[in-house]
Amino acid sequence: MTIEDLKSTIRDVVDFPSKGIVFKDLTTMIKNGEALQLMSKALGDIYAGKGVTKVVGIESRGFIGGSILAYELGCGFVPARKPGKLPAVTIKKAYAKEYGVDTIELHSDAIGENDVVVIHDDLLATGGTMRACYDLVKSMNPKKIYINFIVELSQLDGRKNLPEDCEVTSLLKY
Repeated sequence: MTIEDLKSTIRDVVDFPSKGIVFKDLTTMIKNGEALQLMSKALGDIYAGKGVTKVVGIESRGFIGGSILAYELGCGFVPARKPGKLPAVTIKKAYAKEYGVDTIELHSDAIGENDVVVIHDDLLATGGTMRACYDLVKSMNPKKIYINFIVELSQLDGRKNLPEDCEVTSLLKY
């Protein structure tokens, strides 16, 4: 199995979560042991040797790949969550996404100035969620920030909403 073969393990769900959306369901990929192992190694290979100290995973599907990536790199994992889900003091940012408005939070002590951070989510659509998370992480003044996705929906041009000075990688592009 190759990286490109991973596409065949991803299911399309029409009209989810709302009419007109074709949802890329990665649960069918991660339930396949060979595909999960390949994805895990590929994610780790991207950032090997870059000094990453923290991976921020965006709720909820970003928790899966983000945790795997943190494990592969031997670094810490930081959850970026919806409001009211984190127990300590948080910072937050509201953002627009392709089917509504939402808010994302991080613990205020999650990232330090000596951290090199990868922000991970499963999928890049319009980029609103990732941009909000990037802005939160950036406000904590880490040494470096990388952005990573498993899947990118290129036709939605979400990269235009992401910072130009930040390396953005996707394993798969549609």
